[in-house]
Amino acid sequence: MHRFGTILVANRGEIAVRVMRTARALGYRTAAVYSDADSEAPHVRMADAAAHIGPPPAAESYLNIDNILRAAAETGADAVHPGYGFLSENAAFARACADAGLTFIGPDADAIALMGDKAEARRRMADAGVPCVPGYDGADQSNAVLAAAAAKIGFPVMVKAAAGGGGRGMRLVAQAGALPDALAAARSEAENAFGSGSLILEKAIARPRHVEIQIVADSHGNTIHLGERDCSVQRRHQKVIEEAPCPVITGELREAMGAAAVEAARSIGYCGAGTVEFLLDADGSFYFLEMNTRLQVEHPVTEAITGLDLVALQIRVAEGRPLGFAQEDFRPSGHAIEARLYAEDAALDFLPAAGDIALWRPPAGPGVRIDSGVESGQAVSPFYDPMIAKVIAHGETRDIARRRLIRALTETAVFGLTTNKRFLIDCLEKDSFAKGDATTAFIEEHFPAADLAPSGPEFAIAAMAAVLKFLIDRDEAFGHSLNVSPELLDWTSAGALESRYSLTAGETVFDLSVSPAGARAYTVRGDSETVHVKVVSVEEGRSVVGIDGAQRHLLFHADGDSLYLSESGRDYRFDWGRSGAASQEDGGGGRVVAPMHGKVLEITVEPGDRVNRGDRLLVIEAMKMQHDIVAPAAGAVADILQQVGVQVAAGDPLVDFAVADRS
Repeated sequence: MHRFGTILVANRGEIAVRVMRTARALGYRTAAVYSDADSEAPHVRMADAAAHIGPPPAAESYLNIDNILRAAAETGADAVHPGYGFLSENAAFARACADAGLTFIGPDADAIALMGDKAEARRRMADAGVPCVPGYDGADQSNAVLAAAAAKIGFPVMVKAAAGGGGRGMRLVAQAGALPDALAAARSEAENAFGSGSLILEKAIARPRHVEIQIVADSHGNTIHLGERDCSVQRRHQKVIEEAPCPVITGELREAMGAAAVEAARSIGYCGAGTVEFLLDADGSFYFLEMNTRLQVEHPVTEAITGLDLVALQIRVAEGRPLGFAQEDFRPSGHAIEARLYAEDAALDFLPAAGDIALWRPPAGPGVRIDSGVESGQAVSPFYDPMIAKVIAHGETRDIARRRLIRALTETAVFGLTTNKRFLIDCLEKDSFAKGDATTAFIEEHFPAADLAPSGPEFAIAAMAAVLKFLIDRDEAFGHSLNVSPELLDWTSAGALESRYSLTAGETVFDLSVSPAGARAYTVRGDSETVHVKVVSVEEGRSVVGIDGAQRHLLFHADGDSLYLSESGRDYRFDWGRSGAASQEDGGGGRVVAPMHGKVLEITVEPGDRVNRGDRLLVIEAMKMQHDIVAPAAGAVADILQQVGVQVAAGDPLVDFAVADRS
């Protein structure tokens, strides 16, 4: 038995909070680690003890093994839970914890090293009889050998980082001509993310499902599976929506995939919680992808249908105790779906959108669970993953869970930065998703770029914002008044009372007038439109209004000269006293600016270079991914305004650009 009293969580954000919640419930003392960027974060305040581990860049803090071991000593920890991401699948970290006398709440270093090497894992799984995708996992990493292997496999192929996961170091290559650039990009991303540029190739299977099996093993020879999760809805090879069980899996197929996953774990002497990931073809064939030797982001859907606490099971196994139940005790109930709420802009190819959270107010309701590690006023840092929260819904049937999740997302208030909230709702409302037909091609097939283009607020939305602003100003003035009856609000003896507002939403300006027109009723006029707004209720950032007879439900938040408004999951920001954004191109020239916070990783042009529209100018690394910054039009590079290695903020100038003469 391994006895420990203090668990240090070597992570941050949502997963740190989630692990601490279970650890505290089990009576353990908890310890947090934090970088300079996270000194005031919720997970730090939640812990019984906390230790600083370095500056914001992950390589200098959350990925620094020595700093984390020092934090364990400072806080009196005798066990470490790695969460997911960062060092959770780092064999050297697991080994260093053991050498320091710390219980690592996860599998041993040998298992992590084996399954972390995608090439070796493929070979071991094939030896164990687990079906694998045809591919190349050889030691020769020359471009010539990889090109020959790709030709033998047949295009399209997937290029994948041998040491990686989470979509980083991964490229889909449709034809031979695109392979050299894909290999170079995947190597670069893999080296930056995992410290290894080794690659493997796999046959790309058209329109598969991504299905994973949750396994748990103890040190007494017991290995069981807890069913599957369908994680097919993905963007940039990263999961967005996950569910359990998979809507198309039969009992027979579940038994076969579960047995393969259990054998995969047993064949390497695995101990702890882990996930074996498969591609499921339309004909029922399935192929091993990889094994994640840690807790998964999407573990709550398994917890919802089983009633188990997977973190508690991890701790139990780490203590050396048996699981306490057998495979035949696995009896899932109902259906659960999880949506990952990200700070990202779906209209800009899902670019991360770091910034400050003006308001975070999660929803509540039957069957709804929120896992988050943020709060109002907190910054979403460019240094880490942009996930804000996970919204999970459980119900007796899949459709109940789906409808509950849509409602929960609609009632989620997250103002101050761009999120994928409405995109998630759109995914859940698609007929193909509702029918359970989504594959890994779902987003590509159902969301062409034109459909993701942002649309400004309609006049009615601006009118409702103006009325809410009117009420906020009116109530503030009333609060400073003496001996004024509430019955006199909105009343005047000098004819119609008219208040004028100039609201800016992006590049659109609304010049509006608001006039009281009876009890809690207002007329809003613009240049060419007029609407009648009836305020049914206003309380705690929620409002129900009738507009031209139609009832609308709103979330709102006033912050200085800004009013944030959300209706049906669509978020808007209205500013007072600000003009629309100026064009970045003026007089045949312009300035390319950073679309996000991040680090300049590479500059591919020089002053004087002529480029075509879409040619790469720079590469920025942000939130664990590399993003190409491309030329907005054909023209010439006038000046480079940044250097490699510099950290830039969203909106910072990158390149001065001269647009080619279009005459």
